[in-house]
Amino acid sequence: MARFRATVLARGRELYRDLPWRGTRDPYAVWVSEVMLQQTQVSRVDGRWQRWLARFPTPEALAQAPTADVLAEWQGMGYNRRALSLARAARAVVEAGAFPREEEDLLALPGVGPATAAGVRAFAFDLPGVYLETNVRAVFLHELFPGEAGVADKDLVPLVRATCPPDSSDLEDDPRTWYYALLDYGAHLKRTLPNPSRRSRAHVRQSRFEGSHRQKRAEVVRILLAHPEGVRAEQVSDELARMEEAAGREGVATADVRALLRELAGEGFCHESGGNWRP
Repeated sequence: MARFRATVLARGRELYRDLPWRGTRDPYAVWVSEVMLQQTQVSRVDGRWQRWLARFPTPEALAQAPTADVLAEWQGMGYNRRALSLARAARAVVEAGAFPREEEDLLALPGVGPATAAGVRAFAFDLPGVYLETNVRAVFLHELFPGEAGVADKDLVPLVRATCPPDSSDLEDDPRTWYYALLDYGAHLKRTLPNPSRRSRAHVRQSRFEGSHRQKRAEVVRILLAHPEGVRAEQVSDELARMEEAAGREGVATADVRALLRELAGEGFCHESGGNWRP
């Protein structure tokens, strides 16, 4: 493992990316970057992360923001549910009085999984943990499982845990530095080789978005945001039909749109009042 760690640290120094969110130790700002970077390209997050923090600079600001404002700021980042989870988690942080640093407390926040919790601990607090995301996974597969397919995360987790520095006593080899090195080396491998993470059992090809139920949900949310004063289901159906037909797909029946609206309302995206739907 010593040889593996030396290789990763050397490649990390060589390939280091000076990304905006690496200049802060504010756990809230780090957390927002981690959520944005899930299944989203770094180039897409650079700019949107700064804009989000300008609009919602603290957990308190996000916790107090109307749902419509939160969803509007998130548009274009995919998975609107993540924006709602950010807002709900911000309210939990405000209620707790401080941003949590222990894994158990981070995992209790809405929408926070093991990788996000480990990322916040490493990058905001320089604490150890198992930060297993796609770039990190790529490095372990490339270096330690060459040519093997179907490698399970249960085989990687003990290695990730064992190789992470236990504390920040060595400023050149602390949890933050270690995971930055893994991320940057992994990103390089995925650009220059057949993606090693595809050999992971956890690798799942993303389902088609265009024409999917998820795509229609996203369009309905956009329609609602364009009508903050409220809009009737029939108008939502008409606007969605025009969007679908412009894309060469069949329109959506009003009954199906009503079902979509009820589904979204049940998740907190919108509400109905007097026959009008609002975000």
